[in-house]
Amino acid sequence: MTTGLIPGGQPPDPRPTGGLPQQRREPVGHAAQHVENRSRSSVITARAAASFEPVGRSVASARSFVRDTLQGWGFADIVDDAVVLTSELVTNAVVHAGTSADLLCLRSDEGVRIEVADRYPEREIPLQASAINMGSPDREGGRGLQLCAALAGHWGVEYTPTHKTVWFQLDLPARAVGTRAAGPALPADLLPLADGRVRVAVVQIDRTGHITAWNEDAEDIFGYPAEQVTGKPLTDLAAWPHTPGTSTGIAEALQLSRWEGSYGIRAADGRVTPVYASHLRVRDTGGEPSTVCLLVRDHERAVLQTPLRVPASDTGTTSEGQSTDPFEVFIGYPAPDDLDGLLQRTVERARDMLDGDSAFLLLATDDETELEVRASTGLPSARQRFARVPVEAGSGRYGSARMPAVHDDLTAVPGAVPLLNGTGMRSVVTVPLKVEGRLTGSLGVAAEAPGRYSNEEALRLQFAADRIALAVESARLGELERLRRGSLNFLVEASDLLAGTLDRDQTLALMAQMTVPTLATWCAVYTIAHQASEPYLSYVLHEDEELIDGIKSLLSKVPPPDPVPTPGARVWTAPAEVAHQAALRSSMRSLGLSGGPTHQVTPGIGPTLATASAVGGETVVLPLVARNRVIGMLTLGKPTDEHFRQEILELAEDLSRRAALALDNARLYSERTAISQSLQRSLLPPELPTIEGVEVEVIYRAAGEGNEVGGDFYDVFPIRDGAYGFAIGDVCGTGPNAAAVTGLARHALRLLAREGLSGPAVLERLNSAILDEGARSRFLTLLYGEMRPQEDGSAELKVVCAGHPLPLRLRQDGSVEPAAEPQPLLGVIDDLELYEQTVTLDPGDVLLCVTDGVTERREGARMLGDDVLTTCTGLTAGAVAARIMRAVERFASDAPSDDMAILAMRVPGLHKD
Repeated sequence: MTTGLIPGGQPPDPRPTGGLPQQRREPVGHAAQHVENRSRSSVITARAAASFEPVGRSVASARSFVRDTLQGWGFADIVDDAVVLTSELVTNAVVHAGTSADLLCLRSDEGVRIEVADRYPEREIPLQASAINMGSPDREGGRGLQLCAALAGHWGVEYTPTHKTVWFQLDLPARAVGTRAAGPALPADLLPLADGRVRVAVVQIDRTGHITAWNEDAEDIFGYPAEQVTGKPLTDLAAWPHTPGTSTGIAEALQLSRWEGSYGIRAADGRVTPVYASHLRVRDTGGEPSTVCLLVRDHERAVLQTPLRVPASDTGTTSEGQSTDPFEVFIGYPAPDDLDGLLQRTVERARDMLDGDSAFLLLATDDETELEVRASTGLPSARQRFARVPVEAGSGRYGSARMPAVHDDLTAVPGAVPLLNGTGMRSVVTVPLKVEGRLTGSLGVAAEAPGRYSNEEALRLQFAADRIALAVESARLGELERLRRGSLNFLVEASDLLAGTLDRDQTLALMAQMTVPTLATWCAVYTIAHQASEPYLSYVLHEDEELIDGIKSLLSKVPPPDPVPTPGARVWTAPAEVAHQAALRSSMRSLGLSGGPTHQVTPGIGPTLATASAVGGETVVLPLVARNRVIGMLTLGKPTDEHFRQEILELAEDLSRRAALALDNARLYSERTAISQSLQRSLLPPELPTIEGVEVEVIYRAAGEGNEVGGDFYDVFPIRDGAYGFAIGDVCGTGPNAAAVTGLARHALRLLAREGLSGPAVLERLNSAILDEGARSRFLTLLYGEMRPQEDGSAELKVVCAGHPLPLRLRQDGSVEPAAEPQPLLGVIDDLELYEQTVTLDPGDVLLCVTDGVTERREGARMLGDDVLTTCTGLTAGAVAARIMRAVERFASDAPSDDMAILAMRVPGLHKD
């Protein structure tokens, strides 16, 4: 940046004269003309010029240059407007046009003229007398001209082939020379009314708020002699605790370095005397602070009240009759319709207004216990977004978040403004945002130099904050409503997904996939099998799949969080700390430094630098509580320096409750399924015995999801030397109730057969056992037989068919015939008269036994017949069973609805087939 300052005299015009200049002026305030070709006929008494490079930092440098120049000229009254306009115009030049900016300040007897020129090479030069068009309000380039129209007394745009110059002139307020502030001369009847003698009460308060001095005018106004009130707290005399329209109490006001306002003092006669007070904080020679209070009756406040500076936009209406809104002048027109845009515009305007290096805005949570960072400018990055700090904790800045505060040097009070720790900012002014007396946020402006701000800047910033507080709160409530609607939709979809599965592993995967990346950057799910077990890391997910293994390795080395049942999210710092230490060791090893930790970490073990960055932000843990028991923890994390929004944490808490119940349901289902499967397997027979000279093959399918045993059953078992029993049966119904009778029948058959009873006797006793079950009994069809292989290669069978589909005998010539006669089924009548039939299987013959799930397989009105068996001649027992099952499956398109069992036995003969 190059600058030059020429006091006095009229400087030469630095711009080329060969161009086509065109000046435009938008009427505002007291101006009446629409277009003015303004010359510099007035005497220029001082000139300051500077050039700025096309970099973002130049905007702040330009603001400082204009502020220093005008304050040096003694024009503090117009500094704010000049800084705001300069900031907009220089931003257009160095940021949007991308060229250097030439800044020229001219002082005259009429006011101050500031010109900003850029060097954009390709710009269309407008024609003379063309219509004035400031462009769309949504464009960044149009805001500067709109602000000029709102704030400046005169303004215009001049074009040359190489330059575009935007200038504005701010007129000086009329005031007497040498005065700090002055008002216009008024007729006597318009002067403020006062008593015959104006009395000013002077009251001095010590650091504890007790009265130490009380002058005669105080005695006269309030009726208390000095000895009666000395040593008493001033707050004891206060008639109401807060200044009307604000939330600053007298006790709080006494702690400020300077304060003005009104409150009431209860006089000796019991009546309330409204007063206007001016407080000044001082300290005596011993360093003890105290407050000097000047008080007058409220109707005489003009004696003490500091004249308020009225912005140009507040002076009335434009010449076209359009009223100017102070909010729109501060924020810019049109105001952003989204909360983030409004907050970002607010911090930028606040920074420009006070010529700060950075600014930030925090919004209060619903319970007003914490402030959440929502917008900032000039800070190292947006890394502090959504960081939360307590309102009341500590003795620093946020211990008085409900009041304006000024810090001259943050190094003297470390931690007073946690957001600015480590940013290089030294001085800061913060003011509250309040709506109807309720704290809704905090606005702050900071500078790198100490001692930049005083109470005057605090009042100006509070004035701006009061005008944006309602708009910010309205936008915040609108955003909160949209978030809540989205949260409800999210929770409904999440509930549907979680309710759609009872698989534990799938439930864990759904939990993680619903949180990443919607709620967090990464997540981990810990599960607890039972109360005495430690949390187990069950699932890890990151939005970048390449980082999942690194995070999983890191978390496996970190002790899991404590399973605390307290609802809500709690911060867990262990992953970030361990990751940081591991990354530090890795970096030191890569640099060959020996000053780090001495223990070695081999490559591939521990988190990498990328993993450390991935888990370096805020990490929170939410308990998974179901049926009054902690069954796990849901851990959510952000990358380095990022924080969670309060609304996101509340949504995550709602999700964790639903996920916990779904996970517990999946756990219970898995346990019940394991128990069921174990019991069902106990009902199935062990491995089939090897029978010399006979091939045996069984295929069994139970109907219903998750069922391994149904109403159909089979068994092949040895009875005594050379004799084997076989059975295939069908209990009425399917599922667990039928399986219970299945177990009874199968085990009873084995026991009775090994007692040496004949086939009919075995079934008759089984019939009695089934009937003894009473209401739980079910009728049963059963084919039971005993088989004995013969020396000639055949096999002798003794068969009893109690209501079961008849066994089929397939001969070598392809003929099929029943191998038994039908007899009554079991479980219906007490007295059964059963008999057995003897069947001889010749070498090559096959005996096929099936349940009705095979024989009654349907496709519409068609049923699977016996013809399929005729195609099985010459096949082994296993091939016969497989072909029958394949025919059953292909016969109809729908899935089988009944249990099925196939038992095939074949006598291969003396020679192997």
